[in-house]
Amino acid sequence: MLTQGDAVSLSVAWVLLAMSVASWVLMVWKSWLLLRLRRDLRRSMAAFWQAPSIPEAASRARTFDTQGLLHPLLEACQSPSAAQAMGVGHADARARLTRLLRQGLQSASDRLQYGQILLATVGSTAPFVGLLGTVWGIYLALGGMAQAGQLSIDRVAGPIGEALIMTAAGLAVALPAVLAFNVMGRFVSRLEAELEGFAHDLLGLLAGVERAS
Repeated sequence: MLTQGDAVSLSVAWVLLAMSVASWVLMVWKSWLLLRLRRDLRRSMAAFWQAPSIPEAASRARTFDTQGLLHPLLEACQSPSAAQAMGVGHADARARLTRLLRQGLQSASDRLQYGQILLATVGSTAPFVGLLGTVWGIYLALGGMAQAGQLSIDRVAGPIGEALIMTAAGLAVALPAVLAFNVMGRFVSRLEAELEGFAHDLLGLLAGVERAS
């Protein structure tokens, strides 16, 4: 089908191949990244809460945070803005700290969500790209048979069966991407929940330091 197809058929095949390669590369890389982020996150948070002071806690957490996921939150609690906020009223300090930690959470969330759009796009569009190849292949097959002037089950089944391969190819590209999107999305949600809990506890710790001071 590909050797006898035109530019549209070849374009559809190359697009599906590119989608498949991109999604599989992303799935392998992000699976490794998420597993490492989960391990580093648990180690970093454990080291942070075992430290006697905030500066030492941040230093210990950075040792285990090899991928820099907690780095924005650690920077927020040690930034000059946070230090200045500790010297003003409690309400103003809490508001400033909340904004800093929210920005840190957003930065970490952006990194965790990286690549999810690609998987969602491949999962939702690949079947339609394959269907386009099938429709176009059937159109070419019927056009060729019409020009030949002969119509039989043998002449119909072969070309149409070859054209249906494009639909199967589209589904083969889409299904792994959809599955990975759902599994990784749940994994990312858990990591985001842990980060939000850490940020909430960190805010409470800093507010406690402010009240103690």
